[in-house]
Amino acid sequence: MRLVIRHETVYRYAAPLKHSVQLLRLTPRREGRQSVLRWVIHAPGRRIEQVDAHGNITHLLTLEQPHREIAIVVDGEIEIVDEPELINEGALAPLAYRAPTALTMADDPIRQLAFRHLGDGATRAALHALAEEIHGRIRYTPGATGVEETAAAALARGEGVCQDHAHVFIACCRAAGVPARYVSGYFYADTGSDLASHAWVDAWLAGEGLWRSVDVTHLSPAGTAHCRLAVGRDYLDAAPVRGVRRGGGDEAMAVRVQIMTPAQ
Repeated sequence: MRLVIRHETVYRYAAPLKHSVQLLRLTPRREGRQSVLRWVIHAPGRRIEQVDAHGNITHLLTLEQPHREIAIVVDGEIEIVDEPELINEGALAPLAYRAPTALTMADDPIRQLAFRHLGDGATRAALHALAEEIHGRIRYTPGATGVEETAAAALARGEGVCQDHAHVFIACCRAAGVPARYVSGYFYADTGSDLASHAWVDAWLAGEGLWRSVDVTHLSPAGTAHCRLAVGRDYLDAAPVRGVRRGGGDEAMAVRVQIMTPAQ
């Protein structure tokens, strides 16, 4: 499938900023399942491109002149093939994604959930059953949680967003000794009424030597409707935009994502 993507992020500040630095993970990963046909980032300031430890393409955006607004726009086209499995795809070994992080630390309910489904090892059927229970126990509710919500808190709350679904799934996998990593990207829904910016999970199937991509929110393998931007241990490693600033006072952020097929 070919997808045409436009993603606009605008930050506005109550007072002029003296200095700001933004780390952008807004370029699709270079992986066998997706090919970038065209991709452009429009942003003010100075940019330095790098590839991080996880194999993500990043841009360090620095603005050193006073400003009250930062507008970041990406525009491009990508082609994706239907391969929900990735054969040892990534810059780091799978074992790098087995240790918990602050956002994916397991408590007793998560450990019970993990061993109920993964106690006999990770299989495709076991991963799907785990995703199915998480999907049922955490109702998708836009705005219910923030980016600092932990997996344990999200499971206890019983509602959240795609980030929470991913974090709980990852926490369960790691509690059972299964490497799992967070994926940020875009999701295309031809109804136009579903998610655009999105998060899902790669779980390692050691017996097959590959990553299995699981979209807990949609209860399906990730496929041609999923464009992968970044992977990491949790949201903080894969967030599309993160930054620091000096000055500016109150901040307001507006995000707009458009995803279409070329025929639309």
